[in-house]
Parts: sequence; structure tokens; C-alpha cells
Amino acid sequence: MSDQKPVIRTDAPAPEGFEGEGFFATKLSSVIGMARKFSLWPLPFATSCCGIEFMATLNPTYDASRFGMERNSFSPRQADMLMVCGTIAKKLGPVLKEVYTQMAEPKWVVAVGACACSGGIFDTYSVLQGIDKIIPVDVYVPGCPPRPEQIIEGVMQVQALAESESIRRRDLPEYQKLLDSYNISN
Repeated sequence: MSDQKPVIRTDAPAPEGFEGEGFFATKLSSVIGMARKFSLWPLPFATSCCGIEFMATLNPTYDASRFGMERNSFSPRQADMLMVCGTIAKKLGPVLKEVYTQMAEPKWVVAVGACACSGGIFDTYSVLQGIDKIIPVDVYVPGCPPRPEQIIEGVMQVQALAESESIRRRDLPEYQKLLDSYNISN
């Protein structure tokens, strides 16, 4: 066995066309997607038992910070992922819609629990039968209440959306048409 260390050449010439100052071997959209993926700031909109399960994802056992959710934002203007956890009464619907419209683009919405997804067991006149009646939803996390592992899986799905979404998607007419269907101006 020799005591020589392997030689790593850092002065090897770059292939033709892949050289010069300021050259990057990636696309800007890929860099922005990666930055968005690992810097999601959730805004918890928790109204009932699903909110407790969301809080459990933040403890050291599940450690949501490893997914870039380092801090919860309690201001819609500083958040980009709205986590709607629990039952939403119809009286609370306009408040939720206002919170959504105050968020800056790009923004993602996660419906956590059966009540946020579809009204759950509360099929009554006073409970909204799914938040997708008033705001667009990107990811649904089923369960009554869902386990922290399920919530983390929902966050990972949002991360995949954030990473793969085109930078210009929010400017497309299809996106504006979606917002118009919810009476939301961009």
C-alpha cells in the first residue's frame, strides 16, 4: 500500500462550449425551483383537531424544518404555503379567502383533514363542504385527523410542485381563468 494521496486535477480544460466566466450548467428555472422547494414558509390556518396534528409535525420527532419549513409565518404577506387545518364554518369562509388573496405569488394551498377537504362528518348548513369551494387547493391531505406523516407527505407534494412549476405559470391565461372562477383578482 502506498502513502500517496490521489491527485485531483482542478485545472482540466472544460469541454468546448462549456467554458468562460459566469457559465452555469443549469437553467434559471431549475435554480429558482430548488430555492422555492426548500424555503416554504407555511401559514397555519388551524381551527380544530387537525391543527394539533400539524403542530405535532413541528416537534423533534417529525422535524418539519428538514423540509424547509423552518419557521411558521403568521402573516399572509410573508407566507407561501397556506395550511388549512380543520373545520371551516361558512362564516369563516370570507376570512380564509381574504388571507389567501393577501398572500404573494407563488402560493400553494394544502387542505389538511377531512373537514378542510370535504366538510368531514359535518354535513350541515353552517360548515363549508371543502375549502375548494372558495379558494383553489393544490394538495389534499385526507384523514380525521391525518397523522403527522401524512401532513409531511402533503408538504413533500407541495415541494414537488414548487420545484417543477414553471416560473411563468402564474402569468398564463389558464391561471388567471382559475382565479376568475373563484372571483379572485390577481
